Amino acid sequence: MLESIGNTPIVELKRVTAPGHARVLAKLESHNPTGSLKDRMALSVVDQAAASGRLAPGGTVVEYTGGSTGTSLAFVCSARGFNTTLVSSDAFSLEKRNHMRALGAEVIEIPSEEGQITRDLIQSMIHRAAELCEAPGAFYSDQFNNGDATAGYAPLGEEIWKEAGAKVDAFVHAVGTGHSLSGVGRVLRSHHPGVRLIAVEPAESPVLSGGTPGAHQIEGVGPGFVPPLWEASTADDVACVSTLEAKAMSRRLAKEEALFVGTSSGANVVAALREAVKLGPGATVVTLVCDSGMKYLSTDLYASD
Repeated sequence: MLESIGNTPIVELKRVTAPGHARVLAKLESHNPTGSLKDRMALSVVDQAAASGRLAPGGTVVEYTGGSTGTSLAFVCSARGFNTTLVSSDAFSLEKRNHMRALGAEVIEIPSEEGQITRDLIQSMIHRAAELCEAPGAFYSDQFNNGDATAGYAPLGEEIWKEAGAKVDAFVHAVGTGHSLSGVGRVLRSHHPGVRLIAVEPAESPVLSGGTPGAHQIEGVGPGFVPPLWEASTADDVACVSTLEAKAMSRRLAKEEALFVGTSSGANVVAALREAVKLGPGATVVTLVCDSGMKYLSTDLYASD
């Protein structure tokens, strides 16, 4: 099963784009085994921890998670024979929490304020995970501070460069921990130093842009603080996308492009289309479909009227 991670398809968006814009390509990370790009980082984090002895045979991986990272860690640990204890919240979709449990994880849920993702909620989850990692045999993967996660995205950068025909003028992606933008960006810049890297964050919580943290509903991104390993030089620009814009684009992608995606993917495409206007014809903008819309059926993202 672990060999099925990566080598995901890439498609050109045709119907949500407009004439005269740059070509916009979307890499479908929803085609990974758990339906998320996080499978890549989970494999890197678990295998490197095991190889270094930080994760002992039969040990337990402990992590705080909005759902996709936890699901991916539970998946890799199931395949490798490790245990997982994950701290999440009711602010994140029921599908993600059930998926983690189905893969054998123990899931501890921190209550949110009316389903909102806030800085305080994320900090509470981090604090609880740090307490749990004191147990014997526990390995605290600590995604915000674990550089092994960045290394897991290097193959994604190589895939994008090859599949885009060795022509990428801009890469646009939402920031949670920042590992995926950094990992992909390093590879793309090694091939093309002039490539533009655009970080995407919730307009309601524009901390990378120098604003104040706030509540939003774009799962997996915008923790309300600058990620500890984030380097400002990683991004050439920061695009702010509101929850409403992200959800609206996710619905458009399903209806117009036959792409069933999550909210952060909608945010990515909104920002990618803005960049496509700036760069104009002849350029290529690449973004990611971070995960599948199947992870959000219990939320209002695709709720029927």
